[in-house]
Amino acid sequence: MLPVHLIAGARPNFMKIAPIVRAMQQRGLPFRIIHTGQHYDRDMNEVFFEELGIPQPDVFMGAGGGSHGEQTARIMVAYEKCIAEDRPSMTLVVGDVNSTLACAIVAKKAHLPVAHVEAGLRSGDRDMPEEINRLVTDSISDLFFVTEPSGIEHLRREGKSDAAVHYVGHVMVDNLLYQVGQLRHADSSVLEGAELKTRFPR
Repeated sequence: MLPVHLIAGARPNFMKIAPIVRAMQQRGLPFRIIHTGQHYDRDMNEVFFEELGIPQPDVFMGAGGGSHGEQTARIMVAYEKCIAEDRPSMTLVVGDVNSTLACAIVAKKAHLPVAHVEAGLRSGDRDMPEEINRLVTDSISDLFFVTEPSGIEHLRREGKSDAAVHYVGHVMVDNLLYQVGQLRHADSSVLEGAELKTRFPR
């Protein structure tokens, strides 16, 4: 079975794909985590991924900053090469950053199915770069994973088939519940120390 490419470009994206990674691991489904490097965070070390319960990225593309056009172009070029070397069964993108848009376009032109998590979110403000990314990504995606009811209505208005739209709830809430579960198993002395620091900061 070919892997699903899970695209992440910034630190919040990893929090969004973490519940997806854990679910795929539990079901034995193959995946590869693709870090575009849109935002590079030195603090995103092994501890960060351990706390999320996910492995380190399989690919780091190192796209870096620049203008929207420069950044999007670098990500597209890098992901096109990534697909050629490691053809996935599907590309799954999250959120509304430039990596979301860039990888969705490349995958679609490579005739791969595209899934969008947090699909259907709309601000109505097309001066926002994120709004353009949402609109374009949803216009070419095949599967839409929606985090709130308004997203379903937006996608229906845009002509999306109900069969392709899945109301799955919010991945960040999934992360919160996961962390609560981790805290229940944490060393009580660590938790007590953290509580004391909160009450009596230096």
